[in-house]
Amino acid sequence: MSSATPTPGPSPVRRLSLAGVLRLRRPSEIWFKPALSSVAAVAPPNLLLLAFGRLDLAMYTMAGSLCALYAHNRPYAARARTLAWVVLGMLGGVAVALVTASLTRDAVVLVTVGALLAAVQKALCDAGRVGPPGNVILTFISSAALFAPQTLAQIPGHLALAAAAGVWAWLVGMAPALVRPHGPERRATAQALNAAAAYAATRGTGDGHASARAAGYAAVQAAWQTLLALPSTGARATTRHALERLVVRAEVALAAPADTDPERLRAWAHALRGGGRIPRIGDAPADGDELLGVDAELAARPAPLWRRLGPLAPIAVRTGLGCALAGYASLALGIGRPYWALVTAAALYQANLTLTWSRAVQRVVGNLAGVLLFAAIAPLAHLAQVLLVLCCLALNFGAEALITRNYWLGSVCVTPMALLVTEFAGYQAPGDLMTERAVDTLVGALVGFLAAVVVTNRRAGNRVEQAVTAADRARERSARLLAEPEPAPGALEAARRSLAAALTELRATADAAAGEWWGRALPQERVVLAEQSGHRTLAEAVRRQAARPDRDTGTRTEDVRP
Repeated sequence: MSSATPTPGPSPVRRLSLAGVLRLRRPSEIWFKPALSSVAAVAPPNLLLLAFGRLDLAMYTMAGSLCALYAHNRPYAARARTLAWVVLGMLGGVAVALVTASLTRDAVVLVTVGALLAAVQKALCDAGRVGPPGNVILTFISSAALFAPQTLAQIPGHLALAAAAGVWAWLVGMAPALVRPHGPERRATAQALNAAAAYAATRGTGDGHASARAAGYAAVQAAWQTLLALPSTGARATTRHALERLVVRAEVALAAPADTDPERLRAWAHALRGGGRIPRIGDAPADGDELLGVDAELAARPAPLWRRLGPLAPIAVRTGLGCALAGYASLALGIGRPYWALVTAAALYQANLTLTWSRAVQRVVGNLAGVLLFAAIAPLAHLAQVLLVLCCLALNFGAEALITRNYWLGSVCVTPMALLVTEFAGYQAPGDLMTERAVDTLVGALVGFLAAVVVTNRRAGNRVEQAVTAADRARERSARLLAEPEPAPGALEAARRSLAAALTELRATADAAAGEWWGRALPQERVVLAEQSGHRTLAEAVRRQAARPDRDTGTRTEDVRP
């Protein structure tokens, strides 16, 4: 383990930078899937309610329908579980909100309950790594339900509507499995190969090699998490093992970029697109140790929930405090929908304060632009209720299609959609809606960000220390196995993957901690030494594996189709 000590010094002074905050990125590879899923999940319930003349109940069906936005990157077996938990979590939050709304109309109490729900939803979504859109949709629905007039007798019927729509959303989310059952794992493997190719193109020393290496290991780690969620036996195991061998080659490329042909990796990634055969690298016996290493990873149990929740306590406190203060400020200003300010605050909180600041800017810009878009759309939507529903569906599609380019761009569509949804129960004066939404956006962003500044995350430095220690231990384990002439089957591969995972976690933890504005100086020297020594050990492990005489580096195709 490195004996280097942290370099003392004051915490750096942070500046509120706007550079790159609004810059557009390339769209997500599967941007159209959540966009289409959201429309497919929302449209039938809303159109049915329209046909029955009960569009005022759309809030409850949308609670279930919007669950279709989740888990699009997960294999279908894991997606089924995740979507089920999201639907149950949504129903739980809505149930608490409806019961509270039926028992009291005290706005302060309602805001307080909404803030507590937001904190719990944020913590559970982050700990469970649910993925985008995270807690924001859950908080939006539960907060709106708090301010909907309610009686105890109405709650079962309203929850039944949400549950029915949730079941439909689950079916919509799982429907692509009928066409391309191995799509998510093939995409994850292709992304790992492309990321490894980008690093190999730098030869490990060119411009941007450090960021390319970090992105490569993150993509490889994500691919392993995807593949390890698949069954290890049965019909799907053949596909999984074929993809595992490709991810192994991505790992090899990351550890020895100078000896890797990046075009070959890109060709393998391209072959995974669509429904073609999966490239197969080497014979199964030659890869036996690698797959034994995978089996060793499968035996490792994830950390218990309470351990994953612990480090998230500062973020949860920020969320609860910021949402409560934003709601109270909105009430003090006499705004009729304080939950808009509450949800704005809830949407801000990211892994660290720097990212929270960026999200605050994006939220304000997107929401204010969305208010202007609402002014243009409202006259058309007010012509007929069917046009109101169709406008909401179009905005729903646009939000999911654009949000991967940048959060603010998606918010341009989310804001008018949310304003139109409030008119399902009856048309309202557009000027009042626009004014209230703009004020609540500014209040929620300002108060929410100030709460994030006040609640410091002093555990960030401790987490970096723990991550460095874990990386050092993983490196030492790999080094001990490398010193043995014949390590146990699969042991070296399992140790190598554990070391890669530890280094990926170290980089993510260090980046998150560096984005906090207060706290003690981070052990930057230890982080750098741990990363350097860890990557040297990874490269040595690759050379050991490459020296095996039975390794076949040719390319064939595995007769496995999606």
